[in-house]
Amino acid sequence: MKIFKNITTIAVLALVVVACKNNADPEVKTVEVEVSKKDVKPTLDPNATYAKVEFNIKGMTCAVGCAKTIEKKMAKMEGVKMAKVDFDKELAMVEFDEAKVTPKSLEEAVSKVSEIYEVKEIKTVEEFSTDKKSEK
Repeated sequence: MKIFKNITTIAVLALVVVACKNNADPEVKTVEVEVSKKDVKPTLDPNATYAKVEFNIKGMTCAVGCAKTIEKKMAKMEGVKMAKVDFDKELAMVEFDEAKVTPKSLEEAVSKVSEIYEVKEIKTVEEFSTDKKSEK
């Protein structure tokens, strides 16, 4: 029994010595992260001439999958200040820098999301149609 106590005591002391290393300084690792250009939205030019267009988009089947995807795709385009797609009205409203974006490039961006979407009746407006209704 005395041998068992001695072996247990030695085992406990060995465990305490091994487990209680005094590492006051944690290991610090530096990790470099590369940020891609597509993750950073370029700043808008305050001196640019901005135009507003509205157009209908046919072929959308849902508000989240279709309308929001198209809206995000146009909003990420360089020179687009604001893009909004109203699924219920099948209406897209986009404000953009005329030097960087054209109505044709907006139409191409919508078709790149999916071939089933069809852009109709692109028209330049002073105010978006939803702005006019909210003022009344």
